[in-house]
Amino acid sequence: MNVMTVGWTSVHPKCCSRGIEILSTRHLGWTEVHPTYMNHLAQSERMRSTIRLGLVLLLLAGGGAAAFVPPGPVAAEPREKTKSSAEKTSLKPGEIDLEKSRVYVRVGKVRLGHEHAVAGEIKSGKLDLTAEKNIGEIEFDMASFTADSDEARKYVELKGSIAESTREKVTDMMRGEDVLDIENFPTAKFKIKSAIVHAERGGDRSYELQGEFTFRGKTRPLILKGVKSEQKEGNLLRLKCEFVILQSDFGITPYKAALGTVGVTDELKIWGDLWIAAPIAATK
Repeated sequence: MNVMTVGWTSVHPKCCSRGIEILSTRHLGWTEVHPTYMNHLAQSERMRSTIRLGLVLLLLAGGGAAAFVPPGPVAAEPREKTKSSAEKTSLKPGEIDLEKSRVYVRVGKVRLGHEHAVAGEIKSGKLDLTAEKNIGEIEFDMASFTADSDEARKYVELKGSIAESTREKVTDMMRGEDVLDIENFPTAKFKIKSAIVHAERGGDRSYELQGEFTFRGKTRPLILKGVKSEQKEGNLLRLKCEFVILQSDFGITPYKAALGTVGVTDELKIWGDLWIAAPIAATK
């Protein structure tokens, strides 16, 4: 609050942290500072002198070789360059590239049910497409199977996107003991016993793979027809196929609810999309 009295002004502000009163009196062109504020200035100056003396002693204790540098922002360490799958590991002929390979499943609906798209990863695998017998085997990581990602729905040609909470519920149910039962059957295997090569127009090839599929502890014969191959990315050979299995053949009862008005089909349509490091003879 400012008070005008006989040509001079008394100012009475408060300092924020210490509540010290500063009175400034202007008279005949000069300023008179309140003694309380002068004492505060003197104390502050003594404190700064003490700090400077402490820094000097600290530097002398270090042998005089160090210089005080105010702390600044820490420079970020350079990130390690992301390596491609080919750089991370050198695949031997016939080995499956686990990072690029996938399997997709389309689950059909019954009446008022909903269709689902599932994507899963390959755990291990190796194929020798030049051999006449014992071509190899593919092991599927059943715990990696997830439902209704945008990628999976696009691959199996289902429209729309599913909310994350719904995807999680469907995935949990699918991995449970009534369907995949991943606790007791964490993997599935396709053991390929023979391969028949068919020449296609344009020099491409297709294969008919015959073998046995083991899923949920049950083994059934499986024949994959029209397995297409094409050369991609150096010596990586891409194999693509479609086939169908029945859930009931492997001890699974297709889901049904509301007196059968909501459910999924027994038939599952499956796409295999595999990338393997193929020998030159298999790609000519």
